[in-house]
Amino acid sequence: MQGTGLRAKTKPVQDKIFRISHLSDLLENYLDSDQVRDVYRAYLFGAEAHDGQHRVSGEPYITHPLAVAKILADMHMDYQGIIAAILHDVIEDTTTAKEHIEIEFGKEVAELVDGVSKITMMDFSSKAEAQAENFRKMMLAMFKDIRVIMIKLADRLHNMRTLKVMRPDKRRRIARETLEIYAPIAARLGMNKIRLELEDLGLAALYPNRYRVLKNSVAKARGNRKEIVNNIETSIKRRMRQEELKGKVVGREKHLYSIYTKMVNKRLSFREVFDMYAFRIVVESADQCYRTLGVMHNLYKPVPGKFKDYIAIPKSNGYQSLHTILFGPYGVPIEVQIRTPDMDGVAESGVAAHWLYKTGSPNSPASMRAREWLRNLLELQKNAGDSLEFIENVKIDLFPDEVYVFTPRGEILEMPRSSSVVDFAYSVHSDVGNTCVAARVDRRLVPLRTQLYNGQTVEIITASGAHPNPSWLSFVVTAKARTNIRHYLKHLRKEEAVELGKRMLDKALRGRGSSLEAVSDEQMEGFLKVSKLKEHQNLFEDIGLGGRLSMLVAGQLLALEGEEGDLSTDGKSHPLVIKGTEGMVVSFAKCCHPIPGDPIVGFVSTGRGIVVHTQTCNNVADYRKLAEKWIDVEWSADVEGDFVAEMRVDVANQRGVLATLAAIISDMGSDIVNVDIEERDGMTNSINFILTVKNRKHLAEIMRRAKSIKNVIRISRKKS
Repeated sequence: MQGTGLRAKTKPVQDKIFRISHLSDLLENYLDSDQVRDVYRAYLFGAEAHDGQHRVSGEPYITHPLAVAKILADMHMDYQGIIAAILHDVIEDTTTAKEHIEIEFGKEVAELVDGVSKITMMDFSSKAEAQAENFRKMMLAMFKDIRVIMIKLADRLHNMRTLKVMRPDKRRRIARETLEIYAPIAARLGMNKIRLELEDLGLAALYPNRYRVLKNSVAKARGNRKEIVNNIETSIKRRMRQEELKGKVVGREKHLYSIYTKMVNKRLSFREVFDMYAFRIVVESADQCYRTLGVMHNLYKPVPGKFKDYIAIPKSNGYQSLHTILFGPYGVPIEVQIRTPDMDGVAESGVAAHWLYKTGSPNSPASMRAREWLRNLLELQKNAGDSLEFIENVKIDLFPDEVYVFTPRGEILEMPRSSSVVDFAYSVHSDVGNTCVAARVDRRLVPLRTQLYNGQTVEIITASGAHPNPSWLSFVVTAKARTNIRHYLKHLRKEEAVELGKRMLDKALRGRGSSLEAVSDEQMEGFLKVSKLKEHQNLFEDIGLGGRLSMLVAGQLLALEGEEGDLSTDGKSHPLVIKGTEGMVVSFAKCCHPIPGDPIVGFVSTGRGIVVHTQTCNNVADYRKLAEKWIDVEWSADVEGDFVAEMRVDVANQRGVLATLAAIISDMGSDIVNVDIEERDGMTNSINFILTVKNRKHLAEIMRRAKSIKNVIRISRKKS
């Protein structure tokens, strides 16, 4: 048995030596011999740390870090990045500490490895929360060093290549995460080669049958296209020679995921998508790019509105190229991309071009755009409430399509497609977004929800006292806008919750013959200490949001003084007064739509504050068993605001009745929120209006006016 064990252990070691020697050969092409030796030393360190560990496929675990290092070596990653790739799972999967790596290989390598490592020592309420927190940690590490995400992308790429050994449910989860997060990040960083492979592997794992059918269809169609591609390529080369333009012409085939998404999103057949012929032309300079564009437009007629100049206005990931679509021979559309060799390098490798090409520079368009995106991510994470919200915002921010709009000074701002005026305001500055009240697009006043298109000039009008509106969340698309609006609303809700909680506690204390003013500092400090709360505001907020019951807190506060307190002099507990200005912490139930003048009761809901119902609401009877959650409330004498009510009108089925009713409602100073028409017997209809009113008197006046219409049969207020 011992001999068998030795042989079993010796074989993987030989396999490892072969693999590291192959990696060393790659590294010797661009690294110094001392640096290659350091990489080999890191391999020995990693092999020892992972000794005895195997992948699901049965291979020694060290084969995975080596494969990741090879992917990065193909990008000419520096030796510290290669070392970190070899050691990227050491902290997470072995007993090796970050400090040990720092002693052996330096602080820079240790920080890179720690940035890629998952958080394993914390408890989370759900797997989604743990994944989101790991992603947040990685993105923050990436802000310090872009190599963190490059190692993670290479790690994900090798995992996707070897995904077949995993369980089907795990395959689908990893594939979905790859398509939703990692492939878009690779696109955002301009790492096109990695993105394309991640997308195709993700599609194959998520939808294996669709992938197989699509792959077979492409293989079958390719043979029929070969002659057409060759003829077009020959025509382009001949015309370029005539114009004395030197360049490389390559027929380009769309990858499977691109074909699949176009078929799904645009509801096209395979033939409609695959009938597009694509060519890439690489010429010596930007000047020649524009000359070549003219030659192409002279050779084949351009399709109007399908030209894009990404050289003058690069994409968000630094990508530069001229794009045009032409009417080709045989009636087929031709997509042509024209760029220089440097642009081609950035298009394929993005931020990796800094390492891959000697001409690459930290100040290249790709690197500068990547740093700008990372700065935006840092701002997002500062304002995000938790990791799940942060990852949601990052997903929103990973839009592939852009529109380009201008400020009044002529500066170009790049926005995701479907961006609104509010998105534009926040992209200028957070303060501009927070205080915007109106906008001019091409000198015309427009609503804030107006969607922007390429080439428009946008001017934002601000007011010092203005604040974000919760309704903006229904139409903004950028993560920056969404995060800033939510951040403001959270603070606003906190202030409102504190004020409501204070009133609720005072009411509960008065019901016991005391008041908030009568509670001593010692009593309050004692309660805060027992409850593990930092200050008064935290207690009031907790009560206002329904986290604590004011009656219980009042009892505990008075108990600390050694007395429970007596009822107030009239023997009754005074109800909480609803003013209508409490904001988001007091809401009105949609089941019964209470309005001023209705007898009401309050239900304390955790996280929402107080939900007000009418006393006759059916849900009040259902919830009676939760007596401790109910609170006595009443309308203030000077209640303010508009309240939603529901009105049902039975009418004869005659033309113009709805228009007449709508006009009367509008004349009476009410807004219609929603209308629903229900046909009854062919002769009559029931029209259900949801409208805004000031109080019961206002609603009664509307109903009285509506009842005077000739074809109205019956009118009533609709309740639960």
